[in-house]
Amino acid sequence: MYPESIVMPMKQELVTAGFEDLTTPEAVNTAINSKGTVLVVVNSVCGCAAGAARPGVKLAVSGDKRPDRITTVFAGFDTEAVAEARKHFAPYPPSSPAIALFKDGKLVHFVERHHIEGRSAQMIADNLKMAFDELC
Repeated sequence: MYPESIVMPMKQELVTAGFEDLTTPEAVNTAINSKGTVLVVVNSVCGCAAGAARPGVKLAVSGDKRPDRITTVFAGFDTEAVAEARKHFAPYPPSSPAIALFKDGKLVHFVERHHIEGRSAQMIADNLKMAFDELC
């Protein structure tokens, strides 16, 4: 488990941008199973989260077309919430960072870590914007 002093600034980066911080399994299930579209970002302390995932998702949700609800869980910190979120990501294996889009409780788009590593924030945003245009 990562120390709170390291994690909190990284959590705040998304919370300040309007993401709902899901810290319990119940909060995860309530969000994912809600009507409409829900984005779940598995945040992380790794470099690809800082360099591509967080900036990319913030850029993606700043457009006109976006999910009804934008949320985040933090790997290595909110362990029970992350474990619950990952149950909904099947058949994808656990990874962090990761980005999931749900529509009416069903997983409809998923970005795994290996699709984040080595990509720019703009590439992540463009991928998500295409999904939002189609599914939101």
